[in-house]
Amino acid sequence: MKKNTLLSPATAGTCSLLAPVENVAHGIISRAVLTTPALRLTLFHFAAGQELSEHTSKARALVQVLSGTCQFTVGADRHTLRTGDLLHLPPGAPHSLTTAEPFSMLLTQVTELAAGE
Repeated sequence: MKKNTLLSPATAGTCSLLAPVENVAHGIISRAVLTTPALRLTLFHFAAGQELSEHTSKARALVQVLSGTCQFTVGADRHTLRTGDLLHLPPGAPHSLTTAEPFSMLLTQVTELAAGE
């Protein structure tokens, strides 16, 4: 069973990260791609003018831009991310995002497991 993700952690599989998304004219749509105890991949689609306020995560994160452009702030540093760019966020790094145009990204979060897990 996939548990509402695009891929099952128990079997090999494929999915399209670039498939058209319905109803993204307003707001933000997210979809779980794959979830395991140590790894989470989430696909995000943002309508123009959307933002995520500053927050942190305990997980290490990689942001891969699939389409569009955004302003991504990490601490005091502001980055313009474009299609094909990859951004690394260490655990606990405060970050936020704004976009003036439609924007899609794949977020990969890795939770470092304690010894014995």
